[in-house]
Amino acid sequence: MKILVPIKRVVDYNVKVRVKSDQSGVETANVKMSMNPFDEIAVEEAIRLQEAGTAEEIIVVSIGVSQCQETIRTALAMGADRGILVETDQQVQPLAVAKILKHLVEKESPQLVIAGKQAIDDDNNQTGQMLAALLGWSQGTFASRLQLADGRLKLTREVDGGLETVSLSMPSVVTTDLRLNEPRFVKLPNIMKAKKKPLEVIPMDSLGLDTASRVKILKVEDPPHRAAGIKVASVEELIDKLKNEAKVI
Repeated sequence: MKILVPIKRVVDYNVKVRVKSDQSGVETANVKMSMNPFDEIAVEEAIRLQEAGTAEEIIVVSIGVSQCQETIRTALAMGADRGILVETDQQVQPLAVAKILKHLVEKESPQLVIAGKQAIDDDNNQTGQMLAALLGWSQGTFASRLQLADGRLKLTREVDGGLETVSLSMPSVVTTDLRLNEPRFVKLPNIMKAKKKPLEVIPMDSLGLDTASRVKILKVEDPPHRAAGIKVASVEELIDKLKNEAKVI
């Protein structure tokens, strides 16, 4: 079985995000970038399936600027077999990403796509579902456990009432939740080996796909500062403020 894993280069989760002075977006110049944490979980799960003898090849795909090659190399150092970068300088929105991934799925013929449930920069949580719809494949979202048996995928996902287990036909698109696994630490020898693994760069314009933006960002601004708390003298005053100021009762 071949597995395709989309990954995204984002601002590192430890970095405090700053809004640009013109409010057109967030500052990324001279900011530490890394692989989206949910995508890292997806890569780890694919590697575990390969180590279990279920998967034969893992392909990681990223869409973006040339620096995304560093993110792909990280995934290759974790254990992926080869990488593909669809290179573009423009911001690519979820529908365009799904169209590009559909094109690559048709080219590479994987039986399983494992993606992070969302990216920590835009938090859209759309690409996996859109890709499954475009391909006409089964889909399982927010996976906290994966099992392959008898040609079907058994997926456990967290829901409001507890855990839900579903059985999916193959091929399938799966999106990973935080508790699916703990990504491995990349060792230095593996980083060196990753430099020799194949990495294909494809200009996005050469694909001939409609990747025009459907959503326009008007303005980005910091959330309002939280007001300081106050003390009340009595229960009656507390109830009055909850009722007339906070309007929660």
